[in-house]
Amino acid sequence: MNKQRELNNVSGDDGFARLYGAVEADLETALQKSEMVSTEKNRATAVAMNAEIRRTKARLLEELPKLRRLAPKKVKGLSKEDLVARSDLVTVLKERIEAIPDGSTSGAKQTGGWTDSAPYAGIKIDSTSGLDVIAEGLDTLKNMAGDLNEEIDRQVPLMDEIDDKVDRANADLKNTNVRLKDTIIKPELLHRYHPPDSNFRNCSLFVQCLEVN
Repeated sequence: MNKQRELNNVSGDDGFARLYGAVEADLETALQKSEMVSTEKNRATAVAMNAEIRRTKARLLEELPKLRRLAPKKVKGLSKEDLVARSDLVTVLKERIEAIPDGSTSGAKQTGGWTDSAPYAGIKIDSTSGLDVIAEGLDTLKNMAGDLNEEIDRQVPLMDEIDDKVDRANADLKNTNVRLKDTIIKPELLHRYHPPDSNFRNCSLFVQCLEVN
């Protein structure tokens, strides 16, 4: 703890102190999230949160090699012993990151060696990874269904408008056919029953009969 307090008192030009502080802050955030997971009732939400914690842990572990390179660099105000102690801080930090519960371990601190429960732990990791994939797939399907419903809602007014136009076109076509039929049939009947040599009076009477009918 004393070494950690010294990190806060060094110069702002200390790259190790800045990076260490950022990693430790993210570590604390991941710890808080893991505590929230332990009380989360929704299974899918807990799986998603654990997946996010694992991604955070992986990202923090990737920063450790950089911290090890920065640890021995001379910094104003720090002794050689302080610089040596920084390497120990990185080691402890690694253990703290790995110990964060993420749904893939039983909560015990991870170590570099194998234990009797290692096969079971491997099975649990594979099972959790499978659940993560299923959860992501369900989220994708849910989003696709939502997009499809929105598209259908947008298309319904267009389909209704097309139906109205088709109905109007059919009605106009029917009226046009009726007028065309009258135009063709009346002169034909007039010519058939009253040829040109018939008297004008009979022709007029026939036209009047057609109009009455």
